[in-house]
Amino acid sequence: MRTKTLHIPTVDGRADAFAAFPDRGERHPGVLMYADGFGIRPVLREMARELAGNGYYVLVPNLFYRHGPAPVIELPEHIGEEARPAVFAQLMPLIEAHTAERVLSDADAYLRFLTTQPEVGAGPVAVTGYCIGGLLAMRTASAHPGLVAAVAAFHGPVGADGPDSFSKLTAQVHLGHAEGDMTPEALGELNKALDTAGVDYTSEIYPGTIHGFTMSDTDAFDPGALQRHWDRLLPLLDRTLTDS
Repeated sequence: MRTKTLHIPTVDGRADAFAAFPDRGERHPGVLMYADGFGIRPVLREMARELAGNGYYVLVPNLFYRHGPAPVIELPEHIGEEARPAVFAQLMPLIEAHTAERVLSDADAYLRFLTTQPEVGAGPVAVTGYCIGGLLAMRTASAHPGLVAAVAAFHGPVGADGPDSFSKLTAQVHLGHAEGDMTPEALGELNKALDTAGVDYTSEIYPGTIHGFTMSDTDAFDPGALQRHWDRLLPLLDRTLTDS
């Protein structure tokens, strides 16, 4: 497995990023991975490496590069409940400054960069995201229907843009919701909006989970739910990227 620290040219500067990909001298399907609000850190690098080990070039950009290189704020090794208030006090201004316009401008730059890397093969790409990154993944897929063949979002506020936001989605979609974030009634409304838009999707609540269940450096971590996430994500990528 090879890893790189890269810099992606954007309209507003250069975004630092982490990339992982198999070291076999071949080209691989590209996956853009959006971090959660805590950003690039050891757990995200490990998840990118694990995904890359299944045959993908995985690019993880620093969402908040306008405020500095990752880690933009100092994070404890384990982000427990006692640390969260202070961490979020620093993070929320960065999240609020990351407007929809910035998200789409950055997405253009990230996908342009990803698809021109020498280790990335021709053909469609996938986008995956965690927490706020799940919302960014959905926005990116909607804005690039001819390029993004698969999108997956985990414990993310994917319905925040309203039901009309799904109308341009052509990618196959998987949504893995935390039980603490999504009631069955809300899930039914979200899935109805996806049905109305004609989206090819799976959308489910992961039982017994709370927000952030994929992240092993938080109190929300659920090993079984993380495995369920891989069990959903890898077949989605296999049928949309490798088969093509």
